Amino acid sequence: MPERFPAIYIPHGGGPWPFVETGFGPRAMWEPLETYLRSLVTGLSERPRAILVSSAHWEEPQPTLMTGARPPMLYDYGGFPPEAYELRWDAPGPDTTLVRRAQELLAARGFSSALEPRRGFDHGTFVPLKVALPEPDIPVLQVSLLRGLDPKAHIELGAALAPLRDEGVVFIGSGMSYHNMRGFFRGDAQEHSRLFDAWLEETTRLPAGERNARLARWTEAPAARQCHPREEHLLPLHVMSGAAPDSRGEVVHRSEILGVTVSAIQFD
Repeated sequence: MPERFPAIYIPHGGGPWPFVETGFGPRAMWEPLETYLRSLVTGLSERPRAILVSSAHWEEPQPTLMTGARPPMLYDYGGFPPEAYELRWDAPGPDTTLVRRAQELLAARGFSSALEPRRGFDHGTFVPLKVALPEPDIPVLQVSLLRGLDPKAHIELGAALAPLRDEGVVFIGSGMSYHNMRGFFRGDAQEHSRLFDAWLEETTRLPAGERNARLARWTEAPAARQCHPREEHLLPLHVMSGAAPDSRGEVVHRSEILGVTVSAIQFD
C-alpha cells in the first residue's frame, strides 16, 4: 500500500520571525518551535510528491487553488527591517495533474473552485516551510480558506481533499492555536491559552465524528473567543481534521511563545 501522509496543524509564529530581528521576544523563546518545524518534512517516513497548505492568510469566496509554476513572495506583514522584504523561498507550484485532481475532488463534494495563477506564497506558507524545507524542491499547492469562516465548511473542505493524502501529498494547516493580537503578554492570556489548548487536545483525540462535531461548535470551548477573536488562524485545523476521517489527532509540539501556549496537532 502507498504511504498515507499526515495532515498537520502547525503554529507559524509571528511575521518573519526565524529570519530577521522582529522584536517578538528573545530568540531562545522561539527555538523549540523552530526545532519542531525543521523536522516537519525530514520526519516523514517518505518524501512527499507535493505539499498542500491551508494558510490562515488567504480567504476567498470559494476554494481557490494557487497554480503559478513558480509563485512569487507575498510579504503580507509590515513594520519589519528591510531584509524581511527580501526573503526568498522559490518552491515550485503544483503540476497540472494535481490541480485537476484537487478540482475533481472538490466538485465531487459540491464545491465549485477557482484557480489563481498570480498569487504568491503568504507568510503562513513560506515562513514555516522555509524552516522545514530550506531547499524548496517539493511542489506546493496552497488552498484558500473560505471567506465566510464557517467551521463546518472547512471540515468539509478537508474531507473533499482527503484522498490526496493517499496520493503522495502531505497536508499542512498553518495557523496558530492562540491568535489574539491584543492578548499576547496580557496577564490572563496564559490561562486562556492553556484552557483552550487543553480543549483542543481533548477534542482532537476523539474519533472523527465526535471531533468534528465539537470543532464545528468551537466557540463553546473554554476561553474560545479570548484566544480567537477572529477564527482564521484556527480554521486550518478544521481543514486538517476533515482530511483525517480514519484517525485521531495527537499534539506533537507544544511551546510557550509571547506569553501563551501554542500547539501543533498531527493526524496520521
